[in-house]
Amino acid sequence: MTMTTAETRDERKAIDVNEGRDWARTYWNIGIGVALLVLLILSWGPSEMERWPFLFTDAGNMLEYASGFTDPNFSQWEFYAREMLVTLQIALWGTFLSLILSVPFGILSARNMVPWWILQPTRRLMDFFRAIHELVWAVLFVVAVGLGPFAGVMALFIHNTGIMAKLFSEAVESIDPRPVEGIRSTGASRVQEVIYGVIPQVLPLWVSYFLYRFETNVRSATILGVIGAGGIGQILFESIRGFYYAESAAILIIVVITVVLTDLLSQQLRKFVT
Repeated sequence: MTMTTAETRDERKAIDVNEGRDWARTYWNIGIGVALLVLLILSWGPSEMERWPFLFTDAGNMLEYASGFTDPNFSQWEFYAREMLVTLQIALWGTFLSLILSVPFGILSARNMVPWWILQPTRRLMDFFRAIHELVWAVLFVVAVGLGPFAGVMALFIHNTGIMAKLFSEAVESIDPRPVEGIRSTGASRVQEVIYGVIPQVLPLWVSYFLYRFETNVRSATILGVIGAGGIGQILFESIRGFYYAESAAILIIVVITVVLTDLLSQQLRKFVT
């Protein structure tokens, strides 16, 4: 039985499914997957992943320790709430200050915005900022300015500038270049190209990144209290170290509630900008 023209065309389409496929990218992706698998295998021993059965055989130890937190004591809830507010304020100021620097540094870290001799030094500086943990920055600032919330603010400020500048630069690198080229054709300056061609495209994403980092910084600011950077974290650390499990449980509940409320607020704010 002879095949019709339509059947022949359909058969040809079925045979040519890989026509035009970017095989170089396919091989590259396969290579990345294999390299990742090799790294995971090589990291198994040094990471002591063979200890995973202990999560089940010794789970009773975790339950016994956690049982001490089952009876929270909220007798000092007003004091805890005030300290939690301080933690929020530390996170807010740290995130806001990092935003001020992240905008210019994010643009200067974008490959499509600046020449390499500006790009590379700026990126390495941002690498340095985010490579050092907030706790280390906090220790350095505690030595300089003393114990208290200001050291926590500065630690979050420096560390998050490196992170947000990285996120901002990636957003700038993914913009549509046509609006920028159109503005350039009018004889606009480089600054005007950024203001009218770049920022309108990336602003919603930048705001989303800012809100996300604020959520993260609320948790980070809690941890900074361990080294005396103020806020609820300092009270939590002292309670745990003194074996005041009931008070520690109350503090943890307040922290969790605050983080949840912050997340819900951020979700609502994102709806207005994205």
